[in-house]
Amino acid sequence: MATLWRAAMGSGAQSNEDYGGVEFWSNPERTGWLLKQGEYIKTWRRRWFVLKQGKLFWFKESTVTRGSQPRGVIPVANCLTVKGAEDVLNKQNAFELSTRSETMYFIADSEKEKEDWINSIGRSIVQHSRSVTDNEIVDYDSNRK
Repeated sequence: MATLWRAAMGSGAQSNEDYGGVEFWSNPERTGWLLKQGEYIKTWRRRWFVLKQGKLFWFKESTVTRGSQPRGVIPVANCLTVKGAEDVLNKQNAFELSTRSETMYFIADSEKEKEDWINSIGRSIVQHSRSVTDNEIVDYDSNRK
């Protein structure tokens, strides 16, 4: 299984590289409680999520400070889609976040919260992912004589 969903180890061995220098404790784009399905043990756990600068962090507690250790982080630029998943999970307010190789599921407290998270994450995916067209233009320009 790919290591996109980097879970923080209890040893405190996380390096700042995993967070990309993002100050997750200061002025996040969105925060809130979501139920998250575990990566290996498929139980639902309530976690506090913070979206900032193209990264989706999660914590056990809603009090997030400079010294807080995220339980995990998802670089949303690697994600292809974020969409409702009520029909997949047969649960209200469910949504999924997918890459080429993995899908992660979440459940919000309300329909509005679900829609707000989908919109925020979707906006972040667009802002932080490079389009193929941009790469083609760069390659084309660099080959000009």
